[in-house]
Amino acid sequence: MSLASVYSEPPTDSEDREGNHAVVDFNSSVDNKHRHMSDAVLLVVMGVSGTGKSTLGAALSKALRLPFIDGDDLHPQSNVDKMSHGDPLTDADRQPWLETIRKTAVSSVLNQLGDNNGSHVEPDAMLETEKSLDERSILGRSRQPSPVRDEDQKPGIIIACSALKGSYRSVLRGETRSEAEGWKHSGKLPTWFVYMKGSRELLMDRMMKRQGHFMKAEMLDSQLKTLESPENEKGVVTVLIEWSTEDQVREVVRALEDGAE
Repeated sequence: MSLASVYSEPPTDSEDREGNHAVVDFNSSVDNKHRHMSDAVLLVVMGVSGTGKSTLGAALSKALRLPFIDGDDLHPQSNVDKMSHGDPLTDADRQPWLETIRKTAVSSVLNQLGDNNGSHVEPDAMLETEKSLDERSILGRSRQPSPVRDEDQKPGIIIACSALKGSYRSVLRGETRSEAEGWKHSGKLPTWFVYMKGSRELLMDRMMKRQGHFMKAEMLDSQLKTLESPENEKGVVTVLIEWSTEDQVREVVRALEDGAE
Protein backbone atom coordinates (compact mmCIF):
# COMPACT_ATOMS: atom_id res chain seq x y z
CA MET A 1 0.00 0.00 0.00
CA SER A 2 1.42 3.39 -0.94
CA LEU A 3 1.71 6.17 1.60
CA ALA A 4 -0.58 8.36 -0.44
CA SER A 5 -3.35 5.85 0.03
CA VAL A 6 -3.21 5.59 3.82
CA TYR A 7 -6.19 7.90 4.29
CA SER A 8 -7.68 7.90 0.81
CA GLU A 9 -8.36 4.32 -0.30
CA PRO A 10 -11.97 3.19 -0.63
CA PRO A 11 -13.30 0.83 2.06
CA THR A 12 -11.88 -2.68 1.94
CA ASP A 13 -12.17 -5.87 3.94
CA SER A 14 -9.36 -4.54 6.16
CA GLU A 15 -11.47 -1.71 7.57
CA ASP A 16 -11.94 -1.64 11.33
CA ARG A 17 -15.28 -1.89 13.07
CA GLU A 18 -15.85 1.86 13.05
CA GLY A 19 -15.61 1.95 9.26
CA ASN A 20 -12.31 3.84 9.21
CA HIS A 21 -10.08 3.72 6.15
CA ALA A 22 -7.80 0.78 5.53
CA VAL A 23 -4.88 0.71 7.91
CA VAL A 24 -1.21 0.16 7.21
CA ASP A 25 0.62 -3.09 7.89
CA PHE A 26 4.20 -1.99 7.40
CA ASN A 27 5.56 -5.55 7.75
CA SER A 28 3.16 -8.45 7.38
CA SER A 29 5.55 -10.76 5.56
CA VAL A 30 6.49 -12.78 8.65
CA ASP A 31 4.28 -15.74 9.53
CA ASN A 32 2.61 -14.90 12.84
CA LYS A 33 3.31 -18.43 14.10
CA HIS A 34 7.04 -17.75 13.83
CA ARG A 35 7.15 -14.18 15.13
CA HIS A 36 9.51 -13.23 17.91
CA MET A 37 10.08 -10.16 20.05
CA SER A 38 12.53 -8.83 17.44
CA ASP A 39 9.70 -8.82 14.85
CA ALA A 40 7.66 -6.40 16.97
CA VAL A 41 8.00 -2.66 17.55
CA LEU A 42 7.68 -0.19 20.41
CA LEU A 43 6.86 3.25 19.01
CA VAL A 44 7.43 6.05 21.55
CA VAL A 45 5.81 9.38 20.64
CA MET A 46 7.99 11.92 22.45
CA GLY A 47 8.38 15.64 23.03
CA VAL A 48 7.66 18.32 25.60
CA SER A 49 4.17 18.95 26.91
CA GLY A 50 1.81 20.59 24.43
CA THR A 51 3.19 18.96 21.30
CA GLY A 52 0.16 16.69 20.80
CA LYS A 53 1.68 13.33 21.71
CA SER A 54 -1.63 11.75 22.71
CA THR A 55 -3.39 12.95 19.56
CA LEU A 56 -0.68 11.56 17.30
CA GLY A 57 -0.41 8.36 19.32
CA ALA A 58 -4.13 7.69 18.91
CA ALA A 59 -3.93 8.41 15.17
CA LEU A 60 -0.96 6.08 14.75
CA SER A 61 -2.84 3.42 16.69
CA LYS A 62 -5.57 3.48 14.03
CA ALA A 63 -3.18 3.70 11.08
CA LEU A 64 -0.82 0.94 12.24
CA ARG A 65 -3.48 -1.05 14.11
CA LEU A 66 -1.40 -1.19 17.27
CA PRO A 67 -2.55 -0.57 20.87
CA PHE A 68 -1.84 2.88 22.33
CA ILE A 69 -1.17 3.90 25.92
CA ASP A 70 -0.45 7.39 27.21
CA GLY A 71 2.66 7.18 29.36
CA ASP A 72 1.16 9.74 31.75
CA ASP A 73 -1.28 7.01 32.80
CA LEU A 74 1.66 5.00 34.15
CA HIS A 75 3.02 7.69 36.48
CA PRO A 76 2.84 6.78 40.17
CA GLN A 77 0.50 9.03 42.11
CA SER A 78 3.45 10.68 43.83
CA ASN A 79 4.68 11.98 40.46
CA VAL A 80 1.22 13.23 39.50
CA ASP A 81 0.96 15.10 42.80
CA LYS A 82 4.33 16.78 42.29
CA MET A 83 3.50 17.91 38.77
CA SER A 84 0.08 19.14 39.86
CA HIS A 85 1.83 21.49 42.28
CA GLY A 86 4.20 22.71 39.57
CA ASP A 87 7.19 20.80 40.95
CA PRO A 88 9.46 19.29 38.26
CA LEU A 89 10.21 15.59 38.57
CA THR A 90 13.72 14.46 39.41
CA ASP A 91 15.53 11.68 37.56
CA ALA A 92 14.93 9.52 40.63
CA ASP A 93 11.19 10.16 40.24
CA ARG A 94 11.29 9.24 36.56
CA GLN A 95 13.40 6.07 36.73
CA PRO A 96 10.68 3.69 38.00
CA TRP A 97 8.15 5.35 35.67
CA LEU A 98 10.36 4.79 32.62
CA GLU A 99 10.98 1.19 33.66
CA THR A 100 7.22 0.69 34.02
CA ILE A 101 6.69 2.02 30.49
CA ARG A 102 9.26 -0.41 29.09
CA LYS A 103 7.78 -3.25 31.15
CA THR A 104 4.29 -2.42 29.90
CA ALA A 105 5.49 -2.46 26.29
CA VAL A 106 7.27 -5.79 26.68
CA SER A 107 4.28 -7.39 28.42
CA SER A 108 1.90 -6.13 25.75
CA VAL A 109 4.01 -7.56 22.92
CA LEU A 110 4.49 -10.87 24.70
CA ASN A 111 0.75 -11.04 25.18
CA GLN A 112 0.24 -10.43 21.44
CA LEU A 113 2.79 -13.11 20.57
CA GLY A 114 1.18 -15.53 23.00
CA ASP A 115 2.47 -19.06 22.92
CA ASN A 116 3.58 -18.84 19.28
CA ASN A 117 7.18 -18.16 20.24
CA GLY A 118 7.23 -20.00 23.54
CA SER A 119 7.15 -16.77 25.50
CA HIS A 120 4.95 -15.84 28.39
CA VAL A 121 4.23 -12.87 30.59
CA GLU A 122 5.20 -13.29 34.23
CA PRO A 123 1.89 -13.16 36.17
CA ASP A 124 3.14 -10.75 38.84
CA ALA A 125 4.48 -8.30 36.26
CA MET A 126 1.28 -8.39 34.21
CA LEU A 127 -0.88 -7.88 37.29
CA GLU A 128 1.25 -4.92 38.35
CA THR A 129 0.83 -3.28 34.96
CA GLU A 130 -2.93 -3.90 34.86
CA LYS A 131 -3.34 -2.53 38.40
CA SER A 132 -1.49 0.66 37.50
CA LEU A 133 -3.59 1.21 34.39
CA ASP A 134 -6.83 0.45 36.24
CA GLU A 135 -5.94 3.00 38.91
CA ARG A 136 -5.43 5.64 36.23
CA SER A 137 -8.81 4.74 34.70
CA ILE A 138 -10.44 5.47 38.05
CA LEU A 139 -8.81 8.90 37.95
CA GLY A 140 -10.45 9.55 34.60
CA ARG A 141 -7.51 8.86 32.29
CA SER A 142 -8.21 5.51 30.69
CA ARG A 143 -6.46 3.51 28.00
CA GLN A 144 -7.18 3.82 24.29
CA PRO A 145 -9.26 0.78 23.24
CA SER A 146 -7.08 -1.69 21.35
CA PRO A 147 -7.81 -1.66 17.60
CA VAL A 148 -9.07 -4.70 15.74
CA ARG A 149 -6.09 -6.73 14.57
CA ASP A 150 -5.51 -9.53 12.07
CA GLU A 151 -3.53 -12.62 13.03
CA ASP A 152 -0.73 -11.68 10.62
CA GLN A 153 -0.51 -8.09 11.86
CA LYS A 154 2.91 -6.97 13.05
CA PRO A 155 2.91 -7.01 16.87
CA GLY A 156 3.80 -3.89 18.81
CA ILE A 157 2.59 -0.98 20.90
CA ILE A 158 2.56 2.82 20.78
CA ILE A 159 3.26 4.80 23.95
CA ALA A 160 3.32 8.57 24.44
CA CYS A 161 6.16 9.69 26.71
CA SER A 162 8.14 12.93 26.94
CA ALA A 163 11.49 11.02 26.88
CA LEU A 164 13.38 14.30 27.08
CA LYS A 165 16.88 13.00 27.88
CA GLY A 166 19.07 10.48 26.12
CA SER A 167 19.35 8.53 29.37
CA TYR A 168 15.55 8.27 29.55
CA ARG A 169 15.43 6.95 26.01
CA SER A 170 18.07 4.36 26.89
CA VAL A 171 15.75 2.96 29.54
CA LEU A 172 12.84 2.96 27.09
CA ARG A 173 15.00 1.12 24.53
CA GLY A 174 15.85 -1.51 27.13
CA GLU A 175 19.54 -0.59 26.95
CA THR A 176 19.87 -0.35 30.71
CA ARG A 177 19.45 -3.21 33.11
CA SER A 178 15.94 -3.03 34.54
CA GLU A 179 12.99 -5.17 35.50
CA ALA A 180 11.49 -4.68 32.05
CA GLU A 181 14.17 -6.78 30.34
CA GLY A 182 14.55 -9.30 33.16
CA TRP A 183 11.62 -11.49 32.19
CA LYS A 184 12.26 -14.94 30.89
CA HIS A 185 12.31 -15.13 27.06
CA SER A 186 11.58 -11.40 26.73
CA GLY A 187 14.32 -10.86 24.16
CA LYS A 188 14.95 -7.44 22.67
CA LEU A 189 12.02 -5.25 21.63
CA PRO A 190 13.01 -2.87 18.77
CA THR A 191 12.19 0.71 19.68
CA TRP A 192 11.51 3.77 17.52
CA PHE A 193 10.96 7.34 18.69
CA VAL A 194 8.67 9.88 17.03
CA TYR A 195 10.05 13.27 18.01
CA MET A 196 7.41 16.00 17.93
CA LYS A 197 9.30 19.23 17.34
CA GLY A 198 7.98 22.76 17.67
CA SER A 199 8.88 26.34 18.57
CA ARG A 200 8.54 27.71 22.10
CA GLU A 201 6.02 30.30 20.90
CA LEU A 202 3.64 27.74 19.40
CA LEU A 203 4.04 25.40 22.37
CA MET A 204 3.35 28.17 24.88
CA ASP A 205 0.23 29.20 22.97
CA ARG A 206 -1.05 25.63 23.11
CA MET A 207 -0.20 25.23 26.78
CA MET A 208 -2.09 28.39 27.77
CA LYS A 209 -5.20 27.07 26.02
CA ARG A 210 -5.21 23.64 27.66
CA GLN A 211 -7.68 22.86 30.41
CA GLY A 212 -7.81 20.07 32.99
CA HIS A 213 -4.23 18.85 32.52
CA PHE A 214 -1.81 18.52 35.44
CA MET A 215 1.06 20.04 33.44
CA LYS A 216 1.45 23.76 34.10
CA ALA A 217 2.33 26.12 31.26
CA GLU A 218 5.12 27.73 33.30
CA MET A 219 6.94 24.40 33.34
CA LEU A 220 7.48 24.56 29.57
CA ASP A 221 10.78 26.43 29.80
CA SER A 222 12.07 23.86 32.27
CA GLN A 223 11.19 21.06 29.85
CA LEU A 224 12.78 22.81 26.89
CA LYS A 225 15.95 23.32 28.92
CA THR A 226 15.98 19.63 29.83
CA LEU A 227 15.28 18.43 26.29
CA GLU A 228 18.17 16.64 24.60
CA SER A 229 17.26 16.39 20.93
CA PRO A 230 17.15 12.79 19.64
CA GLU A 231 17.55 13.84 16.01
CA ASN A 232 21.05 12.33 15.68
CA GLU A 233 20.03 9.03 17.24
CA LYS A 234 19.11 5.91 15.28
CA GLY A 235 15.48 4.91 14.98
CA VAL A 236 14.10 8.45 15.32
CA VAL A 237 11.44 10.07 13.14
CA THR A 238 11.04 13.84 13.45
CA VAL A 239 7.65 15.46 12.78
CA LEU A 240 6.74 19.13 13.16
CA ILE A 241 3.85 20.04 15.41
CA GLU A 242 2.49 22.55 12.89
CA TRP A 243 1.88 19.69 10.43
CA SER A 244 -1.56 18.14 10.27
CA THR A 245 -2.01 14.87 12.14
CA GLU A 246 -2.48 13.12 8.79
CA ASP A 247 0.88 14.40 7.51
CA GLN A 248 2.57 13.41 10.76
CA VAL A 249 1.18 9.88 10.43
CA ARG A 250 2.31 9.65 6.81
CA GLU A 251 5.86 10.63 7.76
CA VAL A 252 6.00 8.04 10.53
CA VAL A 253 4.61 5.30 8.30
CA ARG A 254 7.13 6.21 5.58
CA ALA A 255 10.04 5.97 8.01
CA LEU A 256 8.86 2.64 9.41
CA GLU A 257 8.42 1.22 5.94
CA ASP A 258 11.92 2.39 4.95
CA GLY A 259 13.35 0.93 8.13
CA ALA A 260 11.74 -2.43 7.48
CA GLU A 261 13.32 -2.76 4.04
